[in-house]
Amino acid sequence: MTAMLASVTDPAEARLAAAAGVDLIDLKDPARGALGALDEERIRTIRRALPHTTLSATIGDLPLHPETVFQAVERTAACSVDYVKIGLFPGGDLEGTLEALAPLAAEHKLIAVLMADYLIALPVLERIAAAGFRGAMLDTADKSRGPLTRLRPQAFLARFVERAKSLGLLTGLAGSLRLEDVDLLLPLAPDYLGFRGALCREGRTGTLDPRKLTQIRDRIRSGRRGG
Repeated sequence: MTAMLASVTDPAEARLAAAAGVDLIDLKDPARGALGALDEERIRTIRRALPHTTLSATIGDLPLHPETVFQAVERTAACSVDYVKIGLFPGGDLEGTLEALAPLAAEHKLIAVLMADYLIALPVLERIAAAGFRGAMLDTADKSRGPLTRLRPQAFLARFVERAKSLGLLTGLAGSLRLEDVDLLLPLAPDYLGFRGALCREGRTGTLDPRKLTQIRDRIRSGRRGG
């Protein structure tokens, strides 16, 4: 059953999302990039405010340098979030980074985020699973290019979800998703659909709009019932 992920930037937004019944609250700073990281103290503040809520947090738009990524994941995991999201941006040392993260993946739930803007060979999911990651998400790096559903055809998105699930990975689809994308993506049965810009006043760097939050939440719930 597909659940809802909402990205938030501060404790007030986190409490709003939790009150709306969002399934997974994702902590990030959209002003710092696609996966911009919040500072650790703010993450801890949100965790203290919502001790029983499922939280994920991003480590930032970092190059794939094994030591740099390892340290960022270690710091973020120490903030007691449930999931740590790592962007697998092109370039850098993918194999070395996955190898370096394997010990952390044995202790924490790591989510690999692949960027649909770039060439993706789906066999990378096998390497992600072999490294012990808990899940894989498909997102977009350049938000100006529009939603994920415009960058990738439905058939590719379906293959991504199917292949990741066959490896035992949690699956997520995100990337400038709009209300109308919910009906397109629910039939693919990802574990999560992720939103930020569509929930906000004045775009993804604005503040959460309770009306938009409720509207997308209800569309997901009604779609699940219909499915």
